[in-house]
Amino acid sequence: MIPTNSQGFKRYFANTSWLMGHRMLRMVVALFVGVYVARYLGPEKFGLLSYAASFVSLFAALATLGLDGIIVRELIKAPEHGNELLGTVFCLKAGGAVLMWIAIAVAVPFTHNDTQTNILIVIIALAVILQAFNVIDLNYQAEVKSKYVVYAQLVSLITSSITKLVFVWIGAPLVWFACVFLLDAFVQAMGLLAVYLKNTGKIWYWRWKWQTAKTLLSDSWPLILSGMVIAIYMKIDQVMIKEMLDASAVGNYAAAVRLSEAWYFIPMTITSSVFPAIINAKKQSEELYNQRLQKLYDLMVWLALSIAIPTTFLAPRVIKLLYGQAFLPAAGVLSIHIWAGVFVFLGCANGRWIIAENVQQIATIRSFAGVMVNIALNILLIPKYGINGAAIATFFSVFVASHISFLFISKARRVFIMQNRSFLKPVLWMVRK
Repeated sequence: MIPTNSQGFKRYFANTSWLMGHRMLRMVVALFVGVYVARYLGPEKFGLLSYAASFVSLFAALATLGLDGIIVRELIKAPEHGNELLGTVFCLKAGGAVLMWIAIAVAVPFTHNDTQTNILIVIIALAVILQAFNVIDLNYQAEVKSKYVVYAQLVSLITSSITKLVFVWIGAPLVWFACVFLLDAFVQAMGLLAVYLKNTGKIWYWRWKWQTAKTLLSDSWPLILSGMVIAIYMKIDQVMIKEMLDASAVGNYAAAVRLSEAWYFIPMTITSSVFPAIINAKKQSEELYNQRLQKLYDLMVWLALSIAIPTTFLAPRVIKLLYGQAFLPAAGVLSIHIWAGVFVFLGCANGRWIIAENVQQIATIRSFAGVMVNIALNILLIPKYGINGAAIATFFSVFVASHISFLFISKARRVFIMQNRSFLKPVLWMVRK
């Protein structure tokens, strides 16, 4: 445990508070602006926009190259090599964006997309190129100084939100809303650059080093595969719904998923903020390290259940209130999909454990298991149950990837046991009540 009056606790708590405060604000603003945009576009056009974003997401792991958690780890271990690490990763991410573009160009001819849909994909994919500047965010994660990142993200949030509202007000065409993805990425990249130049260092001091690139990629290549597989089982449902049903079905499904996934900022914020504490605990003792991991899993389960249970019963009212009668088919999806969040929360914690243990190949194994389950169940369930079938497929795929798969991996079996302990605690609490 970190004493609550220690400098370490205050540092991590302040960092988490900055991240949590911003992401709560982002969730609220993005939710209500997104609902406003969805109501304006309607299920069909909103479905096309969501499909285009999901299609790009299938290949976005090529742009990140699985380096995010690894660069944070390396910056914590060797901060004196910061310029070398940041410069190398920036170049690698830029090269990864080029690979992503090539992959998209190869994949598009195999779809049934019309010209408008392909234009949406091209615009949204352009935004990914600017994500190379996110290395600045990763640097501040390692330094536990995320408040600087929040400044840049707030500017991009305000800019993109106002732009969307103006577009609705003037009756803008669908393609303009795709351009907001590019605007958001540009503003955030420039904001991160400005904050870094003002408070930390000079980007022209960054330098490329071949040996560093080889070392980082040797650690990250399993995470590249894992990231692609994760993207597939998180986003393939919308792509398959478009191919098997229609754009309106995608719109209804995406509306529900947006509400369900709005909560995912919570585990991402917590795990990214406490990751340095977990790494430091591992340096001190295995017992302290395991204690902190167990507490993290416990927290993830309690938080996820506190969201899933009420949402299940309130789904129809929430959908009708926010999106209107046209999106009512999304209620069933929301009541099912929200339970996938339990294992998404655990999956975020698992991801940090994998990096801390340097067993990136486990990420590939678990993700591959999840995607196989997802695709198979989508093929079976979408024709029979429509978009509700896709939600069921997502739940079971995340359940397999984030929990069951760890039972069959000897190095990860203790994580499976930790998770079961975390599941048991709410049950025991209910029994006592």
